Amino acid sequence: MPVPQRDLYALLKEHHSSHTKLEELWQEVNTIPDWVDWDQISRGQDVFYRYGGPALTGLTFQSLLGGMGAARVVETLARTGGFSTKVARGRLFETTQHILQCTRTLEGIQPGGEGHASSIRVRLLHAAVRQRIVKLAHQRPSYFNLEEWGIPVNDLDQIATIGTFSSSLIWLSFPRQGIFLSGQEIDDYIALWRYIAYLLGTPTNVFATRAKAKAAMETLFYNEVDPSEMSQTMANNIIYALKEEPPTYVSADMLIASARWLNGNELSDRLGLKQVSLYYWSLMAGQCLFFMFYCYAYRLIPSMDRDHVKRAKEIFWNVIVKAKWGLAGTETTFDFKYVPQYDTLTNLGDIGEAKMKTSGLEMRNLRTFGIFVGLVGVGTIVSVKVASHILGKLW
Repeated sequence: MPVPQRDLYALLKEHHSSHTKLEELWQEVNTIPDWVDWDQISRGQDVFYRYGGPALTGLTFQSLLGGMGAARVVETLARTGGFSTKVARGRLFETTQHILQCTRTLEGIQPGGEGHASSIRVRLLHAAVRQRIVKLAHQRPSYFNLEEWGIPVNDLDQIATIGTFSSSLIWLSFPRQGIFLSGQEIDDYIALWRYIAYLLGTPTNVFATRAKAKAAMETLFYNEVDPSEMSQTMANNIIYALKEEPPTYVSADMLIASARWLNGNELSDRLGLKQVSLYYWSLMAGQCLFFMFYCYAYRLIPSMDRDHVKRAKEIFWNVIVKAKWGLAGTETTFDFKYVPQYDTLTNLGDIGEAKMKTSGLEMRNLRTFGIFVGLVGVGTIVSVKVASHILGKLW
């Protein structure tokens, strides 16, 4: 029997005064912590769009797909069925919608704004998933190993999730794509996600400074990343769900190259990702060169940077939320639609054969790589000739 859709935020807003715990939660999420600086939060929002291309690439292939290496967390995700091949793509769009709602405007993340409301909806959804899985585990202990895996969606899981959206981007995904943030940008971006963490009920002291945020990331990677068979299933399902789909239409091999570039071959092998040819490595190199050129170029000139950020906000919203291949104009309210059941477990999909020869994005990456190689070649020839000329005169 299908569960009726409910807007958990609307229910909380309407009924918070009816129960002391609901009132306590409502007051908490509408109280601004002393450490929040709205100017800094606004700058942190701009950081996301300034590096929008590499950010979305990193969030998809390093934070999400690479994050499937955390076997303990994967067991919770698998039991919701939300990363089966049929629904994984839609779930990715829904997660991205939440990020966009939290970053589009400063008002959106403030109390009563769209990002503020969505964050509370996600918090309540996590609570519903936690309660449901624990209930089923108590009724049938073999369903979910609470002793080994812990309470689902616990504080550690929440810290790891916020870290994948912030710290992992800053110190892993961006650098591996040739993007290096300034100290100010790092502090601003972490501050943004510290506030989102607060709304989600996540311990925030971990993100009080860049040093703490980085240490937490490194500790979690060291202790939590240990891929299981289910990790392989989830990672490959993400590839299957995204291959040759709009708006990028890229091949499975290009997606796998992205994952391998950002996560390294050792983790990628353990996630069961196949090997790809040097051709796709060159495409990934071309993509990084393209990102580096336009991100750094815009950052150099403040007026161009402001226009770029404004334009990126509109493009991302149109592609993710409004476009027919995205959410088709229907914003999710993060209702409890992936309800854990005893018979719900995510199975491996089939990547299948390629249906398209080459996507426009892949051709752009190839051209960029070709231009770079050509410039390096010309530069090398000119340097050799100049050096030979100088040495000839000296001799």
